[in-house]
Amino acid sequence: MHRLRTTVARLRPITATQTAKSQSQARPAAVGGALRTYEPMRSYAASVSAKPFLSGTSSNYVEEMYYAWLENPSSVHKSWDIFFRNANAGAPPGAAYQSPPPLGGAALGLANAQAMVGAQPNMEKLVEDHLAVQSLVRSYQVRGHHIAKLDPLDISVIDFDEAPVMLGLKKVGFYGLDESDLDKVFRLPTTTFIGGSESALPLREIISRLEMAYCQSIGVEFMFINDMEQCQWIRQRFERPGVMQFTLEEKRTLLTRMVRSTRFEEFLQRKWSSEKRFGLEGCESLIPALKTIIDKSSMNGVESIIMGMPHRGRLNVLANVIRKELDQIFCQFDSKLEAADEGSGDVKYHLGMWHRRINRVTDRNITLSLMANPSHLEAVDPVVQGKTKAEQFYSGDTEGKRVMSILLHGDAAFAGQGVVYETFHLSDLPSYTTHGTVHVVVNNQIGFTTDPRVARSSSYPTDVAKVVNAPIFHVNADDPEAVMYVCNVAAEWRATFHKDVVVDLVCYRRNGHNEMDEPMFTQPLMYKQIKKQKGVLQKYSEKLLAEGAVTRQDYEEEIAKYDKICEEAHARSKDEKILHIKHWLDSPWPGFFNVDGQPKSMTSLSTGLPEEELGHIGHIASSVPVEDFTIHGGLSRILKGRAVMVGQRVCDWALGEYMAFGSLLKEGTHIRLSGQDVERGTFSHRHHVLHDQNVDKRICIPMNHISPNQAPYTVCNSSLSEYGVLGFELGFAMASPNALVLWEAQFGDFHNTAQCIIDQFICPGQAKWVRQNGIVLLLPHGMEGMGPEHSSARPERFLQMCNEDPDAYPKFSAEEFAVRQLYDCNWIIVNCSTPANYFHVLRRQILQPFRKPLIVFTPKSLLRHPEAKSSFDDMLPGTHFQRLIPDSGPVCEKPEGVKRIVFCTGKVYYELTRERNNRGMDDTVAIARIEQLSPFPFDQVKVETHRYPNADLVWCQEEHKNQGYYDYVKPRLRTTVDCTRPVWYAGRGPAAAPATGNKAAHLVELQHFLDTAFNLDAFTFIP
Repeated sequence: MHRLRTTVARLRPITATQTAKSQSQARPAAVGGALRTYEPMRSYAASVSAKPFLSGTSSNYVEEMYYAWLENPSSVHKSWDIFFRNANAGAPPGAAYQSPPPLGGAALGLANAQAMVGAQPNMEKLVEDHLAVQSLVRSYQVRGHHIAKLDPLDISVIDFDEAPVMLGLKKVGFYGLDESDLDKVFRLPTTTFIGGSESALPLREIISRLEMAYCQSIGVEFMFINDMEQCQWIRQRFERPGVMQFTLEEKRTLLTRMVRSTRFEEFLQRKWSSEKRFGLEGCESLIPALKTIIDKSSMNGVESIIMGMPHRGRLNVLANVIRKELDQIFCQFDSKLEAADEGSGDVKYHLGMWHRRINRVTDRNITLSLMANPSHLEAVDPVVQGKTKAEQFYSGDTEGKRVMSILLHGDAAFAGQGVVYETFHLSDLPSYTTHGTVHVVVNNQIGFTTDPRVARSSSYPTDVAKVVNAPIFHVNADDPEAVMYVCNVAAEWRATFHKDVVVDLVCYRRNGHNEMDEPMFTQPLMYKQIKKQKGVLQKYSEKLLAEGAVTRQDYEEEIAKYDKICEEAHARSKDEKILHIKHWLDSPWPGFFNVDGQPKSMTSLSTGLPEEELGHIGHIASSVPVEDFTIHGGLSRILKGRAVMVGQRVCDWALGEYMAFGSLLKEGTHIRLSGQDVERGTFSHRHHVLHDQNVDKRICIPMNHISPNQAPYTVCNSSLSEYGVLGFELGFAMASPNALVLWEAQFGDFHNTAQCIIDQFICPGQAKWVRQNGIVLLLPHGMEGMGPEHSSARPERFLQMCNEDPDAYPKFSAEEFAVRQLYDCNWIIVNCSTPANYFHVLRRQILQPFRKPLIVFTPKSLLRHPEAKSSFDDMLPGTHFQRLIPDSGPVCEKPEGVKRIVFCTGKVYYELTRERNNRGMDDTVAIARIEQLSPFPFDQVKVETHRYPNADLVWCQEEHKNQGYYDYVKPRLRTTVDCTRPVWYAGRGPAAAPATGNKAAHLVELQHFLDTAFNLDAFTFIP
């Protein structure tokens, strides 16, 4: 209760959190009978709170003071002591106040206090006036931004959907004050810093200073933050008199940056007036804003900054923030430029850049990385956060002091895209936090052509940031000094509290959505105003000229200097005939692709392990390597079952995964597995994190006990997000090729809500941005008769996006066939049917000499299927991933007598073998499993078809005909056999839903396609 030791003239507002806390605490028995007065006190509190000047907070405050008085009367000021004694004695509401003792006077003794009990109040207005001033201060802090001068166009249409804001000299009556009080001196509450070194000010001056702090070019939203220290920190930076002052050198630097930002756009407009470039006109102050954040962060020790942004202003940021060579930017406008690198490339305003340079303000090295990204707005947000987290992890930066992220947003997308919320929601999660991001919103006050009034339900586009208590600094982008100050504060906030912060640059878009668009169609009034609007550079230069900070000659020389730089770069750009996209790489992996200056070998390596290593990892997987650790009884049975398997030299799916992970960790490869409930596993099969049944939050991760010098294993349950979390893991995987990063969907079809990351980043990432990535997607898949949801991971979607030609047989040597195929593909798609093959494909992902995304359709029922087990023999040195598993049964004895070969993939293999055994057709029907679907194993399929020259070819799948693998596999099978033999289909017919919701119907469908697969007369070839 030490916070309550205060005078009436220094009343502090009590936050909702503090009130709830105080109300939830049991009162000590020592106050005894005094508690009988609590209910009367509610009426007192209600009578006080009914007064308009207290804005509904005083009721809680009076109750809090009352509790403090009950516990210790001397803990409150004597005036409150008298008030509560009067109230306890039955004084009516409004008659219990007494005048406080004179400031500096002698302490009021208990006898004097008692003598005053029952006396009629004669200073009630004084008390009320001080409370009114407290409420007035708070109103400016809460709502001052409502009347701040934020819009450069002065046409803001923000509707706060509230009563008129009662702020200003003429509104003091709302607080119980009148004009005669304006020149009275009031002591300032401790919740404001407007007085500087002064503790009391006239009311007129109080209001003037509050308006200077909260109602000019900066609007601050922070009073929703429930941390008093953070609120006070912000108040200090905006309320102290004279805080927003700059030196002559700072003003000149700011002008120089404004010149570069503005003249860059004007240069592009002159040279390529008919080209789309998504220029920055109307928000040229973004460039000095970003450079200010970078400068301040560098001063605070940051060495690496990862940035993400939409297309508007990207070229300017590349040129003037990242410092990309101008000639490299200008040459991109040449339509005759030839691509030197593989892949499709991307448009210039989607490309990224990585650059390490000296920060001229701090003279320290800093690495700047602007991530490449598509037009899908905000999709890059979680990717940036993941890469930032990875860099922090690999550099041991556990507090985010050396590596940080900056995210740029558009106003419409910030409010409209759900991934923004998903990304914010990761900001404080232990395995995902990047210890604070600076968000900069380029607030055009318009979408493409959509007015904010129909584009969002919130007053500001930035309201989503309140979900994580991030302070929001709105600033008029036509006031560069205000922008600079706000960005300094934002960077300092991030360095101090390591939490997110938002800078809302309220600006306008001088042109349409792009330079070819006509905005007058839809926003005629706005664009009439914009046409009359002076540019921000012109306004700021006039200001500095008037101040005498610069001369006209200095200003014109600065412009001429940068124009010359642009012209010279333009001349050099004409010599560029070839575009090297690798120069735009945003995530380089130095030293990975070469060994001693030579490219890595393209031959297959064994991914097997020695028997003793398998046994050692199996022992760890079946034990609890921590003493006095109590695990669940059911888990004890699972671990004992693992121990039995190890003794029998076999493994199931979970143990095969354990073997792969454990061996890679032992070899120094960091592994990160995340997703919803991955620690235990959706199907309760994994159990990589053990929980002590007697000690809360005590856990054990056996995988981190495999070897003394092993790499760390990170396994973390994610928030219930797919889009945000998959983007985060993709970004994490970008940072280093020497890590196995896996994202597991709770069910395979959950990737639907992360489709943007898959379609725009994972599938075409290398083709567009020459950026390899080894992320692994684990997608549980299989028809178990449980309904249409969570049955299918939609393999047809992934297969459709493969870049392999189905009509061309690859021309590689036999030794390099498998590896060359992998090198040329855009991603790898597998559906393993054995734990050993799953083990090998995970190890291959790291041991191969390049990185490709890996899509694994993982099983559900096979996790515990008695036949879905692998011998250690299949995992020993010399073994490797089998792209195709041929039939090894009786059909091998007389292959010429085999009448049918059934190709399949995944779980359906076990249903086929069971049906074949039941029908006694083990010697007439061969079953081959295609484990790697993409790239397609043409060479091995060819071997199988030649082995059975008299057999017809059938593709069998449990998925519907228009889904699954059929449309992908059929043309490739035909290419393999040169169309000399037809390829038949056995499976479910076409359907809109992935599966039936009726178990009986599921079984009927299953039996039907099994009958088709084994009815040798089902297909009649018609020439």
